[in-house]
Amino acid sequence: MNKKDAVKMIEILKQTYPDATCSLDFETPFQAVVAVILSAQCTDERVNKTTPALFERCKTVEDFANIDIKELEAFIHPCGFFKNKAKNIKLCANQVLEKFNGQVPNNMEDLMSLAGVGRKTANVVLLEVFGIAKGIAVDTHAKRISNLIGLSNEKEPEKIEQDLIKIFPKEYLKDINHLFVWHGRNTCIARNPKCDVCRIKEYCKHYKKSLTQDK
Repeated sequence: MNKKDAVKMIEILKQTYPDATCSLDFETPFQAVVAVILSAQCTDERVNKTTPALFERCKTVEDFANIDIKELEAFIHPCGFFKNKAKNIKLCANQVLEKFNGQVPNNMEDLMSLAGVGRKTANVVLLEVFGIAKGIAVDTHAKRISNLIGLSNEKEPEKIEQDLIKIFPKEYLKDINHLFVWHGRNTCIARNPKCDVCRIKEYCKHYKKSLTQDK
């Protein structure tokens, strides 16, 4: 897809989903880190039902560092993979305290040095906490839609991200993930895509291919 068509497509999505924003609830930078860690292999809706009690119990980075691992596991159990997530959250809290004076860092390299924080998580934290959009968080929605539309043929999130960065102008980077997530939840649904009502189907490789197969 050329850049002109890519921009047209994103503008259509922005008109379609004017309220597209991050769905995770948090109030502090470290709460954002925790929420994104919990969202791995889990819905944002489930995370948002789990975090209120957790954030009431752990109000500071120190609280997360000091909470008993079993107690933390019990809090986050509904989000799945709770043992690994609990281990990472505690270690991450200790790293923030020891390496960054209790402040969540605001750059990709330092964020990715933290336990449980990969590039996707770092991209989300940079955008939602610090307003920095140098990359694009590629989650399951962004991956699937990028492949279906034909924006990238890659399977690895980091390679898909690099393909997207090459296509979209910098001023649109902050919008891509939110729009793809909302499009994936509302129209381009994994098991039952609503291609007939999709407002960007004319740009979609998957849709064009399906038309050819129907003939």
